[in-house]
Amino acid sequence: MAINAAEEETIEALKKWWDENGKQLVLIVVVVLTGYTSWILWQNNQSATAESASDMYEEILALAATEPGVIVTEEERAEIIELSSQLITDHPGSIYAQYGALFAAQQHVSDNDLDEAENSLQWIIDNPRGGLFTDDDEGLMLAAGLRLGRVVLAKGEAERALSIVNNLDPKAFEAGFAELRGDIYVGMDRFLDARDSYVAAQQAGSNSDSLRMKLDELPDES
Repeated sequence: MAINAAEEETIEALKKWWDENGKQLVLIVVVVLTGYTSWILWQNNQSATAESASDMYEEILALAATEPGVIVTEEERAEIIELSSQLITDHPGSIYAQYGALFAAQQHVSDNDLDEAENSLQWIIDNPRGGLFTDDDEGLMLAAGLRLGRVVLAKGEAERALSIVNNLDPKAFEAGFAELRGDIYVGMDRFLDARDSYVAAQQAGSNSDSLRMKLDELPDES
């Protein structure tokens, strides 16, 4: 599907945001899943299944966790998406499938396929896990929700993006959600609300140059 210049600019901004906010996520994923694998392998009756899912996920991580400045190739993106799909099919209740879907969503964004990116993120939200590592799972749900809101906004659906954001309790992600809410309000020409949201993001701990630039570029009144 052809995209116009404005849509291309919006998607490029989404890609840049995802790249800038993906590094910390990779580190969190490694720590959480290392602990999860150690625990689940201790459970003898589930060790074979866990090891299979872990092996597939490690393949995804090796493909996605590139060095700074190294671009994931089209073939590698396709492989990440395929491995994620296999994880969801073979191990739908595992944390590996959830994180695999998160990485798949990023590849869909890189391919300019926002519909499939939305589907991957919505799958995570629709399939929460319980039990061990519940706090980490909740963090994953919020990370997915934050990215889902940005993907939907990039599709030009500001009202729906706002609904997604307002239906989530941001907790530790308060700054990110406040900034996203500001971006949504800008898309709705609600500039006073946007300013309030950007200021809330700063008060929640965000001091990025991009956030300050957004505030500086806002009109003086709505």
